[in-house]
Amino acid sequence: MQEAAEAFLPSESAARAECMSWLFWQIGSGPFLGGGFGHFYAYAPQKLEYPINRYAMEVKRQLDVLDRNLASRRYLCGADYNIADMANYPWYGALVEGKLYDAADFLDVKSYTNVVRWAQEISARPAVQRGQRVNRIWGDEEDQLPERHAASDLD
Repeated sequence: MQEAAEAFLPSESAARAECMSWLFWQIGSGPFLGGGFGHFYAYAPQKLEYPINRYAMEVKRQLDVLDRNLASRRYLCGADYNIADMANYPWYGALVEGKLYDAADFLDVKSYTNVVRWAQEISARPAVQRGQRVNRIWGDEEDQLPERHAASDLD
């Protein structure tokens, strides 16, 4: 299993450090997107303007950080897809693809063109498409896989 994990983690020390920085960036920033913005914008029983706006501005700042980085790179750490992209895509990719909180227009996600390009490229990867079916119990039946016990379950 370790070999599989190493395939998506750079071996050169500077590249590995940058990859880990983007991985930990997601760990620290994701709660603002999911726990803060998502809660107040989509799930809170009362829609309160202040927390919605506060978290929306933080999410837009995060999208700007990603967009500036991706302006000169194919992936978060350069030319190679790695664990940092895998960790960030489910939140930020889904957001700019309009799959989170029905907030794409509110956050003007289309203006973050480099993040949109990155998300579209990742979502087109066959392994990502397969992975998005795992434990899925909503949507079209052919896209669902409520239980997975073997790789062949995805076939």
